Amino acid sequence: MEAEHWRASDGSGLAKALGWFSIGLGLGEIGTPRLVTQLIGVPNKREHRKKLAALGLREIVTGIGILARPRSSSGLWGRVAGDLVDLAMLGAAFGVRRANRSRLSTAMGIIAAITAADALAARFVGKRNGDPTSRWLKGIGPESRRVLAQMSREQRAHGTVTIRKSPEEVYRFWRELGNLSRFCAHVKSVHATAGYGDKRSHWVVRAPAGRTVEWDAEITEDRPGERIAWRTVEGARIAHQGWVRFVPASNDRGTEVHVEIAYQAPGGRLGVKLAKIFGEEPTQQLHGDLRRLKQVLETGEVVHSDSSIHGGRHPARPSAATEVRS
Repeated sequence: MEAEHWRASDGSGLAKALGWFSIGLGLGEIGTPRLVTQLIGVPNKREHRKKLAALGLREIVTGIGILARPRSSSGLWGRVAGDLVDLAMLGAAFGVRRANRSRLSTAMGIIAAITAADALAARFVGKRNGDPTSRWLKGIGPESRRVLAQMSREQRAHGTVTIRKSPEEVYRFWRELGNLSRFCAHVKSVHATAGYGDKRSHWVVRAPAGRTVEWDAEITEDRPGERIAWRTVEGARIAHQGWVRFVPASNDRGTEVHVEIAYQAPGGRLGVKLAKIFGEEPTQQLHGDLRRLKQVLETGEVVHSDSSIHGGRHPARPSAATEVRS
């Protein structure tokens, strides 16, 4: 009977129910983060509890927005976006030490079901009330929708490091693609693809939970001692493109290495932010890789135990800021 009432109405009752659900869930995450981390299988660390509380605040804000405008689908779509972020976060958690994978799998199943329910509710409310967002999306073609979805997911990672070597030396080391696995923590191997000279390569990259991901990439620009640009070929599981520039540093301090990567992020911008909880966000990875590149070229090896030898910052352990100066 209640379901029939929602079908016959403008859907505001359904929206309000989900709004209150969102607020209740948020209060639970903020009030009992220790319990929630235990339930979803994430190690009970302070940083995880703090981030979970932040997710709870997001739920509360989303719920208040839905209650304020129960006839609009925008708040409900906000819940869907939040659900996708939660799924991305739980997926990343499989790579966390001492995570309970059984509980994580159960939590992901529950969130997936909630995501489907939220999406159906958003479509229902938008259709009942002629929501402008729904009308606009209906009016554009499928190709435009695909491009818009891709644009909303595209993110950029960038970083800079100064190395006490000449631009030509740094370029030659980077251009020998097999060297990338020496300083890129997630790169397992890079090999030239037969039949393409040295312009196309096959990558094997480590993923969470002991898995690997593979793709093919091609060099689109190659200026010795100055710049290298690349992109993944069509059909790659993780589409991205990027470039690296080698710029002489002032006062004969070596070379500034500037790297920028554009990639597709599951869950959009919120997914990128929440992935930082588990250190899997590409900008974080890039900063760490550049610090290791500096170590390899200046000392001949990556120093794994620098924190136990030195106190504070030093040449082998530069700041994690975007630009690392020697």
